[in-house]
Amino acid sequence: MKILLIYPYCLEDRLYTEDAGVVPIGLYYVGALLKENNYDVEILNWHDINKAPEKINETITEKEPDVIGFSILHANRWGGIEIARIAKAINNKVKIVFGGIGASFLWEHFLRHFKEVDFIVTGEGEYSFLNLVRRIEQENYKDIENIKGIAFRKQGSVLRSEDAPLTRNLDRLPNPAKYFDYQYVSSTRGCPGNCTFCGSPRFWGHKVRFHSPDYFIEQLELLSRKGISFFYFSDDTFTIRKNRVIEICKKILERKLRITWVAISRVNIVDEEILYWMRRAGCIQISYGVESGSETIRDLLCKSIKTDQIKKAFALTIRYGILARAYFIYGSPGENWTTIKETMDLIHEIKPLSIIFYILDIFPGTALYSDLKKRTKVTDDIWLNRIEDIMYFETNSNLSQEMILAFGKTLRTDYYKKLPDFVNGIELIDKEEFYEMHADFLSRLAMTFTHGDYARIEEIKGKEKIAEMLYKKALSYHPDYRAYLGLGIIAQKKRAYEESARILSKGIVCFPDSEPLNMCLGISYVNLGEYARALSSFLKFQDSREAYYYIAQCYHALGEFEKEMEILKKLDFP
Repeated sequence: MKILLIYPYCLEDRLYTEDAGVVPIGLYYVGALLKENNYDVEILNWHDINKAPEKINETITEKEPDVIGFSILHANRWGGIEIARIAKAINNKVKIVFGGIGASFLWEHFLRHFKEVDFIVTGEGEYSFLNLVRRIEQENYKDIENIKGIAFRKQGSVLRSEDAPLTRNLDRLPNPAKYFDYQYVSSTRGCPGNCTFCGSPRFWGHKVRFHSPDYFIEQLELLSRKGISFFYFSDDTFTIRKNRVIEICKKILERKLRITWVAISRVNIVDEEILYWMRRAGCIQISYGVESGSETIRDLLCKSIKTDQIKKAFALTIRYGILARAYFIYGSPGENWTTIKETMDLIHEIKPLSIIFYILDIFPGTALYSDLKKRTKVTDDIWLNRIEDIMYFETNSNLSQEMILAFGKTLRTDYYKKLPDFVNGIELIDKEEFYEMHADFLSRLAMTFTHGDYARIEEIKGKEKIAEMLYKKALSYHPDYRAYLGLGIIAQKKRAYEESARILSKGIVCFPDSEPLNMCLGISYVNLGEYARALSSFLKFQDSREAYYYIAQCYHALGEFEKEMEILKKLDFP
């Protein structure tokens, strides 16, 4: 029996593809349990398949699935419906199953309005989907309501079975890393928070369940052996149990896992000890939901954090060389220019090195959505429209689109104007054991100004000077290949090729096998007309196509035309 598990595309292109383009970790758990039970399973990340829609038909025709499961968040529900229609047109016997948070909260909506959808898995889906697949395989739909955690049609009615019990011992689930490669991992399920804009409280409940540290470390180690070295710890609140987090960090160090990772936390559950161990174990960024500078708005959103906690968390996080990223929401209940000013004032105090601003939107399963249905005539039928969400300001007569656009522009412009000052004000803990990590932190941050997200933002002034300062500060702590490379490139841009060669040569003393450093040094020598020295840099990397190009150029300049022709033949030049 062939099963495809698909993560479909969203209606709109994403501003931040970091999260939206990634298969949810839950789909890998579903796939792992199916594989443990000897099913032929394949996971397809189709978050952008709409850019080449002909591949949908080709792939489904080629793979001939018996069951297709879709991971539906909410913004991607129309992508799931459209792919399901194509699949049914190819083979009307294929069974279509929707699952995930979006399907769980709109199960009746999908089954009433979309004939392509045969079943919904509601809530935590591993065992419910496995039991459903077994019934589909047997073509036995009698008493299907006895399968817990599903919704279905029967005799013209749309029905839902009893909720499936949550898996109390998460370690009971097969480790997905045995079967799949991925970077988004999670050591917990659930969140103790009760934010009005989030569906997690209703989906998971308020009780947090934990994988054991050993299970989680085994997952990281298996993935690390496959060559994956960067991870997103996607727990809603990774640091909720301090001793457990420290144990995980110590085990990462004991196993000598050379990994870096980012995490999500709350400002009221981090302290100096936990940050110490997280940084040592490879954490380079923590994202905190701040949401607003107004305590009144945070209270309305049930955020339950205080301004002093926010200030302390950001100061400590940056002090340990971990990039503190802030999530802010605007367009909330009670938002006005006074509260926007409060948000800007808080940003000036906490000096975040990265911010993501969102307009408050409303999704099914959230307290905001329940409130919307109570105070308006909105029903779930609104989702028959091709929309991803409902913006809160559209439901509040005190807010307008013009105001929201002005709020967003003001917040972003002010942040980008202040960002250079935030960078200049970085203070890192003065402990020698962190010096190498500080150099890494500063050089990573510098790269964002020359090659990363900030490089494209015109409102940030003096980006190259900021980067140069950060690279030099990095090297004041410890040799760092990224810092040498960055300074070498900046010197090249200034046509200071001798200075570039000097910097890069120092870097190569510390990092002799670094291809980027050697290639960059070779380019500086080419610009100085020192082709023999350039050649010695390029010849170290004869497996590199880019190196071949420069090797041929050097041979030509040195008059070694036969060697030049040999290289050009390898490049398939005419």
